[in-house]
Amino acid sequence: MKVLMRERNLSDDYIRFAQQIGADGFDIHNPANIPGFVEQGYPDLDGLVQLKGRLLAAGLGIFRVAPPDPRKFLLGEEGGEQEIDNLCKTIEIFGKAGIPFMSMPVHLGINPGYRGGCRKVHRGGYTMHGFERELMEKSLAENPPEPFSVEKHWERCVQIYQRLVPVAEKRNVKLITHPSDPPLPEAEFSPRRWAGILDAVPSDHSGLLYCIGTRYESGANIFDDIRYFGRKGKIFHTHFRNVRGTIPTSGGYEEVALDDGDMNMFKVLQTLKEVGFDGGLQIDHLPNYTGDTPDQKVASGYAVGYVRALLAALNA
Repeated sequence: MKVLMRERNLSDDYIRFAQQIGADGFDIHNPANIPGFVEQGYPDLDGLVQLKGRLLAAGLGIFRVAPPDPRKFLLGEEGGEQEIDNLCKTIEIFGKAGIPFMSMPVHLGINPGYRGGCRKVHRGGYTMHGFERELMEKSLAENPPEPFSVEKHWERCVQIYQRLVPVAEKRNVKLITHPSDPPLPEAEFSPRRWAGILDAVPSDHSGLLYCIGTRYESGANIFDDIRYFGRKGKIFHTHFRNVRGTIPTSGGYEEVALDDGDMNMFKVLQTLKEVGFDGGLQIDHLPNYTGDTPDQKVASGYAVGYVRALLAALNA
């Protein structure tokens, strides 16, 4: 398994830092970090190859890239078809450049759970994000959101998959989908819809970005859940993080440092290994430590070292 970082930036200094702490590479969340996305809506092949070469020279890879959101298409606005054409071009270029995974841009950011977000304080005063259903419901009652049809959104997401899956199969790029977080039934990609997209447009190139934290938040038994999807070969990539509390049992949850939550992360790795997973473990949602740098180098270094130690024990 590979230990990956979410890119904070791709400066020479940050790349050197990633080398020093033992990361295997990056998942690129910000499309602006990929040449061409901002200028033309799809990557510049030469620029992407140069970026990949720059990272490979440092012993690092690019594992997953998140493209720009096809917001106009998802909202049924003029210009949406061009966005889907750009995503098709993106997959073709990723295939030529050897980028293995593309995140499916199916989220509009309309999850009502965002209204329940709050900061939580943990041991020694470090802080991380949390969610409280009561806080969300109070906010929604005081300031009701604009009407939004999850059903129509789902239909458009299926249409996107129908367009992109054949291109992904041809170019050998795997498409992965992250569940809505918080994982509420009324969210765009609720737990049911997140799993359901695999059946809506079946393909061996369509799978899951298995977010361990989000799945735990939903109340899933993580070990049974990994076995269920892993034995189907549908866990393509992971977000590796720990949580305290679940929405069904606590009405909310707190994101925490890797060694400070409800889950035994070593047993999580054991279960992933059990089902044959040998992909990426992207360190996700870092703690805010006192005195850390703006790009959270202290938190990144701690997390990568922690996961490296777990992997060493797993393979001993």
